[in-house]
Amino acid sequence: MTTDTPDWVRDAVFYQIFPDRFAASGRVVKPGPLEAWDAPPTIHGFKGGDLLGIAERLPYLADLGVNALYLTPIFASAANHRYHTYDYFRVDPLLGGDDALRELLDAAHGRGMRVVLDGVFNHTGRGFWAFHHVVENGAASPYRNWFHFDDAALATGKQINPYPRRRVPAEQLGYEAWWGMPALPKLNVADPGVRAHLLEAAEHWIRFGIDGWRLDVPEEIRDETFWLEFRAQVRAANPEAYLVGEIWHVAPEWLAGDRFDGLMNYPLAEAILSFAGAGHLDEPLLRSHHEYGPRVQLLDGAAFAARVSELHAAYRPEAAAAQLNLLDSHDSPRFHSLVRCDRASYRLAVLLQATLPGAPCIYYGDEIGLEGGLDPDSRRAFPWDESRWDVELLSFVRAAIAMRHAEAPLRRGELRVLAATGAAFAFERSIAAQRLIIAVNAGDNAERLSLPVDADVGSEIRSLSLPGWASAGRVGTWDGGVEIEIDGRAGAVFRLP
Repeated sequence: MTTDTPDWVRDAVFYQIFPDRFAASGRVVKPGPLEAWDAPPTIHGFKGGDLLGIAERLPYLADLGVNALYLTPIFASAANHRYHTYDYFRVDPLLGGDDALRELLDAAHGRGMRVVLDGVFNHTGRGFWAFHHVVENGAASPYRNWFHFDDAALATGKQINPYPRRRVPAEQLGYEAWWGMPALPKLNVADPGVRAHLLEAAEHWIRFGIDGWRLDVPEEIRDETFWLEFRAQVRAANPEAYLVGEIWHVAPEWLAGDRFDGLMNYPLAEAILSFAGAGHLDEPLLRSHHEYGPRVQLLDGAAFAARVSELHAAYRPEAAAAQLNLLDSHDSPRFHSLVRCDRASYRLAVLLQATLPGAPCIYYGDEIGLEGGLDPDSRRAFPWDESRWDVELLSFVRAAIAMRHAEAPLRRGELRVLAATGAAFAFERSIAAQRLIIAVNAGDNAERLSLPVDADVGSEIRSLSLPGWASAGRVGTWDGGVEIEIDGRAGAVFRLP
């Protein structure tokens, strides 16, 4: 069993891209009319973003400080989000096909960027060739065990009904579908043919050059041996491949070293939103989301400190360092909309994201202030007209990422909570003799935090500058001890001697 996590993830800053919505290249010819790029997104509409468009925008991402990409699914599919896979061995032609992925990988690797793809192995689209084979041939199809069909219905020649426009029970469909959605027949990974097909696809794209997999709804494949085999086969092809699972809760058993390296760290995202967004949350939007609604509760400094410590302690150190620390995604409302576009909330969140253990992951467009509510609104097209960007926000995000790249303790250091009072919280990241203190204040008024350091050290503590917060934090000796005074709705980073 390989228990190590890929070393490069500790230095990674990810950028999540929904390929249909990020950038379109004139070199990818589209077969027909598309939804207008700047129009509000619809459930079924295609904007025409593609992989060559991403390749052409790599200079922008490199300037931002991004060195790893996470792409939502890119394989052949009849949906704009491509979670309805119908061919695991073919890049969707609307995205430019296999040749476009080859160009993107070569261009990204040439810049030192990694590329992680989304793997959807719990279900397919109903256009998947094996599923279609059973629909056409019923019980006579040799692929009938690749899915969870109603055997009695197949044996009696009952018509399988894969095209209702709504969720229906499995007994009415004649097969088991993901969440009852007819377009998403669930795979039977216990079948040797299915298992071999999926593992072959996973290895194929690793050998093609991708740097890892983000695995969609892995808990819904309730066969633990599948993921053990998946890891073994992928890591045999590339020992540095990153495997990250979409699990929305604390789940250390998945990161014991035999399945995944990290998880999409939604619990930390919820905690950051609860702390940094306190007093600015869009409550109706928040409550309308199936995960954030019941889990986001207002946190003061002490409660947030406790939650950060709890989440960090839940995982072994190697796994904690390989978590994918996001603030939002294609499956949630955008952070800016959740905090009613309060920029201070987002700056605080980005500072925490850049300084806590785990790999930061920016959802495309957040860095320029892109908004979005529930799906499909959270999947708006990236506005490439720079007059629509919040350039001050972009400058801040760029500076926070640059600080993370420049300071080894932020990428590889130990975490220690130092103090919390009111709406403020301070923690230390340290490696060897290098020590940094990060202080954040989500409240409206300035707060003072006592530091557990000798008084003679206080005068030698130096602040690291962040755009707009250059003088937000001060160190002094009050009441005989060293304290940080931090302005309201601000954060600061200090270097200890």
